[in-house]
Amino acid sequence: MTLLAIQFSKSIFLFLFMLFIGICLSLDLGVFSKEKHARPTVKESIFRTLIWATLGLLFTLVIWFFHHNLHNLTTMQDFLQYESKYGGDFLKLDLLATQRAFASQSVVQYISGYFVEYSLSLDNLFVMMLIFKSFKVNHIYEKEILFWGVIGAVVMRFVFIFIGGALIVQFNWILYIFGAFLVYSGFKLLLNKENQDDTLDTHNHPVVKFASKIFRISKEPAHGKFFLRTNGKLYVTSLFIVLLVIEFSDVIFAVDSVPAIFGITHDPYLVFFSNIFAILGLRSLYFLLGHGLHKFHTLQIGLSIILIYIGAKMLAEHWLQEIGFTHIHNLIVLLGILALSILFTFILPEKPTEESKSN
Repeated sequence: MTLLAIQFSKSIFLFLFMLFIGICLSLDLGVFSKEKHARPTVKESIFRTLIWATLGLLFTLVIWFFHHNLHNLTTMQDFLQYESKYGGDFLKLDLLATQRAFASQSVVQYISGYFVEYSLSLDNLFVMMLIFKSFKVNHIYEKEILFWGVIGAVVMRFVFIFIGGALIVQFNWILYIFGAFLVYSGFKLLLNKENQDDTLDTHNHPVVKFASKIFRISKEPAHGKFFLRTNGKLYVTSLFIVLLVIEFSDVIFAVDSVPAIFGITHDPYLVFFSNIFAILGLRSLYFLLGHGLHKFHTLQIGLSIILIYIGAKMLAEHWLQEIGFTHIHNLIVLLGILALSILFTFILPEKPTEESKSN
């Protein structure tokens, strides 16, 4: 059976995909959990994180067999039009060879995008941990805030992917702006690496200042609630303010992550799939970070280098194509940066802070 023989309705495929993602998010976010404030153990966090990561990698099989159906690619002319619109280097002498090359390229682009987005999600979680620490949020309420925080991350990615994809189709030159922005963001992250022992200024944070002008903020203990009614008036609690700060950080990271994935592929489906699977399991990964994974202090340096690399690649795309730099090479570079950033954690132990010395 050839790949072209496997046909599937695009609308049915997308419906089943969104249904599957909805079920996975519900399970990961604990919608059906009886223990509302239960914090996963180390083993549970590792197991759940591995499950979601495995699902993300297994989706490559779906990409291989069904991705051409989403674009209705059935003839050589269809593939030619796709290549002129989204780029690539998969056209061969016959239709079957072309489709296999297209499937292979799509898988490599998806995996590359998945690892990049998953890596950037780590930095997002580091910031979430910093926010919870700064606002002194009781850990039993973190799960509730993370629920809406992850939902917000999904929505933000979807909106930015839609906007970014539309802009690239209309104005291809905007890729150079994306590239320059990523290089700037990478150097900024590299030169301003925050210590995880630092805290935010919760009183002067712009989101807190803005919220104080719009909402009535209750001084009463939140007790896990976002809203309280006192003397007939509705107030927002401190947990609601924390949620706003979390959602604001989601916007900031969407601004970085979406241009980063467009630096790997312009295919909107691959961009969307890689982002969704990177977000899937975000809450489990957060609790794994809380159990000590944040001690990989050189990982953030690796993330900044990834942003710089992808931005530079977008700026030099034409030159790289001329020297034969392929998507396989790109994936090897990305995995190499991640592997080295983790390896250097063991080679270069983090220097103890004054706080840790005093303890």
